[in-house]
Amino acid sequence: MTKTEDIMVDPPAEGEIVNPMLWYDAPGPFEVEIGCGKGGFLLHRAQQHPQVRLLGIEWANKYYRIAADRMARWQLTNVRVMRTDARHFLIDHLPPQSVSVLHVYHPDPWPKKRHHKRRLIQPDFVESAARVLQRGGMWLFQTDHQEYYEFTRSVLDVEAAFERVEWKETGVDPGSEWIGTNFEVKYKHEGRSIYRAPYRRR
Repeated sequence: MTKTEDIMVDPPAEGEIVNPMLWYDAPGPFEVEIGCGKGGFLLHRAQQHPQVRLLGIEWANKYYRIAADRMARWQLTNVRVMRTDARHFLIDHLPPQSVSVLHVYHPDPWPKKRHHKRRLIQPDFVESAARVLQRGGMWLFQTDHQEYYEFTRSVLDVEAAFERVEWKETGVDPGSEWIGTNFEVKYKHEGRSIYRAPYRRR
């Protein structure tokens, strides 16, 4: 029987390069969601694709615990949740070409210009995303903030390691099977536009 503690993964020690497959009963394609919140998208993705191994990263302790508890209640064995700084985890702890899909949905846009340096999308993060993604792997970005969307496009469109693709090529269906993140559900009810930018690792 899967317990909440079975879903939780401790952050790696300083300098440690992890082997994600050690967290699961069997190996499989490894996907990472940065900022999984309460785990709405993570839960649906894990249920729909049991062959995939998923890691949700969440910094807010309350949401991290809610997400882990939800996965345990559904008795999911192909998903883990970690409370850590996602940026540093990706940069410092993931091995090369270990991730098949990187999900980044509704990160904090830090809208004030003086705060832009706090955004997740920075040159070192983009470089590390290219390093950890497998060739042909997908980076899926979504936001309700138009300026952040345009900023992200301006960064990734000139990055040689990535090419922009149509969402239908990603293997993540935003149609009838797409439950969306908690933020997406909320923002759609408020009538906000949703901007998506899917990229493939060359």
